Amino acid sequence: MEKRRVVVTGVGLTSALGNDTETTWKALLEGRSGIDRITRFDTTDFPSKIAGEVKNFDPLQFVDAKSARKMDAFIHYAIAASECALRSSCLKITSANAARVGVYIGSGIGGFAIIEREHEKFLAHGPRKISPFFIPSTIVNLASGQVSIRFGAKGPNSAPCTACSSGCHAIGDSFKIIQRGDADVMLAGGSEAAITPMSVGGFAAMKALSTRNGEPQKASRPFDRERDGFVIGEGAGILVLEELDHARARDAQILAEVIGYGMSGDAFHITAPPEDGSGAVRVMMAALQDANVRPSEIDYINAHGTSTPPNDRIETMAIKKLFGEHAYKLAVSSTKSMTGHLLGAAGGLEGGIAALAIRNEILPPTINQEHPDPECDLDYVPNRARSAQIRYALSNSFGFGGTNASILFKRYEP
Repeated sequence: MEKRRVVVTGVGLTSALGNDTETTWKALLEGRSGIDRITRFDTTDFPSKIAGEVKNFDPLQFVDAKSARKMDAFIHYAIAASECALRSSCLKITSANAARVGVYIGSGIGGFAIIEREHEKFLAHGPRKISPFFIPSTIVNLASGQVSIRFGAKGPNSAPCTACSSGCHAIGDSFKIIQRGDADVMLAGGSEAAITPMSVGGFAAMKALSTRNGEPQKASRPFDRERDGFVIGEGAGILVLEELDHARARDAQILAEVIGYGMSGDAFHITAPPEDGSGAVRVMMAALQDANVRPSEIDYINAHGTSTPPNDRIETMAIKKLFGEHAYKLAVSSTKSMTGHLLGAAGGLEGGIAALAIRNEILPPTINQEHPDPECDLDYVPNRARSAQIRYALSNSFGFGGTNASILFKRYEP
C-alpha cells in the first residue's frame, strides 16, 4: 500500500520574538535576540537571571477570562499558536471533518507556574485551599485537550512528554498518524511555560544555564567558543499537517512536505549525550532512511544547538560522521540563539521555522557567532540570514534521558 503524502499547510509560532508567526519570523530573519532579564520573579539569589520570556501576551485574545483562569500559560500559548496555525492554513474544522482532525501537542514540563503557586497555598493554608482546577491546568496533555475542545477537533488526541524532544516527537508521530490513514489533519507541535523560580533554580543547580547576565542578548551563542550554557525560553510552535489530497481538494497553500521521521535512544546518561554522538547519528539516519533520501541531498539542518559546551560539540561531530564531506556543504543553524531553548516546545517552534525556511528560500542565522570554535567548524549561517534554495531540511531535537527525534522536510513538488 502506497504511503499517503503529508504536507504542512499552516504554522503558528509564539515566542520571545513575537506572539505570532509573522512577528517571530521577521525577527529571526533580522537576527534579533528575544533574550533579556527575567521579569516574572526576583532573581537576586539566582545564578542565571536571563530568559526568553514571551512579552505582552494577552490570553484574553484567545479565550474568555473564566476559561483563562483555569489554564496554565503553556495552555494559553498552545491555543494561541494553534489559532495562528489554523488561520494561516485557512482550515475550518466543521462537524463534517472534525473526526478526521486530531491534536498532538507535547510539553516537557507542563504547568510549572501553577504547580508552584498551588503548593505555596497548600503549605500556607492546607489542602482545602487547593484549586479544583489545579490538576487540569497543569498536566501535560491538557494543551492538546484544550486545543481540541477550543476548535472542535475530534480525531486522535495525545501529548508526548519526552523532555526537549516533545515537540519534534509530536510532529513526527502526527506525520505517521496521517500517513497510515488514521486522520487527515493534525495540529502538532509543542508548548512550554517554564520560566519559574523552581524551574530556573533547578536548571541552574545542574549548571546547565548561561550566567552571562550582563549581556542577555549575547548569552545564547550556539557553536561559539564562549558558550556557557543554554538560556531558557517559552512559547509554542504548532504545525497544521495535512494529507496531500485533502489539502489539494481545498486549494490549500502548501509550505513544505514532511517525508521522514526518526527516533533513537542514547541509553547512556540522564542528561549528557554520548561522546561519540551515536544517538544523534542514528536518529538523523533514521529520518533519512524513512524518506529514502541520501545524506548528500540535505541542504539545511535546524540544529538542536542549545549553546551548552558538550551538546554543540557532539551534535557537530554527529553531523560530520553522518554526512562526511557533505557536512561542510550544507547549512546548519540554531535559532535558539534568538529564542532561547523552549524545552518541550523547541521541536514545534523549530519544525515550523524549518518549513518556513523552505517556503521562503531563506536560512535563519545563528547569532552571536563571534569566537570560532575549532571543534565546531561547520557553516552555522553566522549572524545574518541568507537566501538559499532549500530542497531538504532536517530539524533535530534531543532530550534528557537520551530521547532523540529528527524530522525531515522537503520542498513541495507536485
